[in-house]
Amino acid sequence: MNIHEKYISRCIELGKLGIGNTYPNPSVGSCIVVDDKIIGEGYTSMAGGNHAEVNAINSVEDKSLLKQSTIYVTLEPCCHHGKTPPCVDKIIACGIKKVVIGIKDPNPLVCGKGIERLKENGVEVISGVLKNECIEHHKRFLSYIINKRPYIILKWAETADGFVAPIKKNVNEPYWISNKKSRQLVHKWRSEEQAILVGAKTIREDDPRLTTRDWEGKNCDIYILSKNGFKKDYKIFNQESKVTTLNNEKIDFEKDIVKQMCDKFYDDKILSIIVEGGTKTLSNFIDSETWDEMRVFKTKEKLGDGIKGPNLKLSESKKVDIGDDELVYYLNKEVTFSNI
Repeated sequence: MNIHEKYISRCIELGKLGIGNTYPNPSVGSCIVVDDKIIGEGYTSMAGGNHAEVNAINSVEDKSLLKQSTIYVTLEPCCHHGKTPPCVDKIIACGIKKVVIGIKDPNPLVCGKGIERLKENGVEVISGVLKNECIEHHKRFLSYIINKRPYIILKWAETADGFVAPIKKNVNEPYWISNKKSRQLVHKWRSEEQAILVGAKTIREDDPRLTTRDWEGKNCDIYILSKNGFKKDYKIFNQESKVTTLNNEKIDFEKDIVKQMCDKFYDDKILSIIVEGGTKTLSNFIDSETWDEMRVFKTKEKLGDGIKGPNLKLSESKKVDIGDDELVYYLNKEVTFSNI
């Protein structure tokens, strides 16, 4: 790992600290270096707050050092006015003469214009450092900008014989397929993503809360796919989560449902979403090949009978043991951002 890769790697670590809290902005990481020493660090604030570069610059105690420094950032600095001024203007004003970037920003408002303005003002720019790692870090933002839809994660738990639920369920006594550690991990995932989607049957039969109660973090926005809508007496309507019902006023159920949902998520500026069930809702995304990751908890227990999970004919990306559960990841290899 060379020196530029070393500090972009640190920027990725910093950017991870903001995941889940910066939507609809990407969670960018930045650090400022003089003589192989970090003198400032930052990551993106909540929407409306400072971007990573500004937070990094503001953290530098001796501002006179900025003229000798190199600023590292995971994503090309912005050059347009939004809720905050352009980051390139701040970099130029501080006299920073070198900028090292992980990946260019594909947003048409930026898309190389930030790099161009920096160069026009005598700033040396190096880009494409740890490109693949920065693409992975910014996959949610990239999917939103390039694919015009959120980054889509399909998640479920199934028994060794492929069932996701028993035939009969008691709402007051949930039947848990995965173990406690696996469920806590799901709550961590919810804190990182912007929204959750479930089908009507899941709400009616399970009455879930869909919160991050076993992990510190904010609750996701919730979307429910329900042709006829809902009464407001379910748990999700009696907590702080924002709930949107995708009913027949928003979705034409005789046409491509997944495409319409993705268009709605895009309009709502949703960068990432976890689809948590049920089987029919999950299968809609699988059948249309509109997904990015699958995360499937597999247990050793057998149910014998029940509701079958999605039928997959895919190769696993990786497997992780979570106690006595096995977490299997699948990646949609058809979705790439190689043109960045």
